Amino acid sequence: MFQIRIHGRGGQGVVTAADLLAYAAFKEDHYAQAFPSFGSERTGAPVVSYCRIDTRPIRTHEPVLAPDAVIIQDPTLLGAIDVFAGLRPGGYALINSSRPFAALDLDPATVAAIPPDHRLTVPATDLAMEHLGRPLPNAVLLGALTAVTDVLGIEAVCAAIADRFPGTVGERNIAAARAAHTIVADKLANKLAGSETPTTYDTEEDAGAA
Repeated sequence: MFQIRIHGRGGQGVVTAADLLAYAAFKEDHYAQAFPSFGSERTGAPVVSYCRIDTRPIRTHEPVLAPDAVIIQDPTLLGAIDVFAGLRPGGYALINSSRPFAALDLDPATVAAIPPDHRLTVPATDLAMEHLGRPLPNAVLLGALTAVTDVLGIEAVCAAIADRFPGTVGERNIAAARAAHTIVADKLANKLAGSETPTTYDTEEDAGAA
């Protein structure tokens, strides 16, 4: 089972992100569940949502306390709550930020527990503004997630978006998701080839000088 916890604020599509992941999993013939945990439903308040994906029926229904991946849609939460709580060894951390991972004010022990290629920052808000004209980072981060894990493919995520948001809104979200996927996939490929060039879409080791 692969478990994902998504942190953000009200109005950023945190709950929708988990729903889209679950729907994408269904399209790849997996079992999935998605549900939110609201501290407050007002716009701007911290919101958490969860998604589980498995090849077998999922019996558990409690909140995800030991995620395999965390997605942080709002970087201001980094200093407000422990978004990495319970993250499994070798897990993934995907943060909406234009700053490299090493430039974020994070606990060194927390960072050290995440493999370098599993720590990623993506300026999702900037990409959302470019493609959507609105600061909604959820689809962008889902596209990025498909590039760093093999849990779901980008085509399944795009199909889920198209079904949930038909028409122009869906097309723009799909474009944003694909752009993030391409950027992150190219970045990781360059790192493996040892021929990467400087970019703002950094993982930890190439951000050491920041």
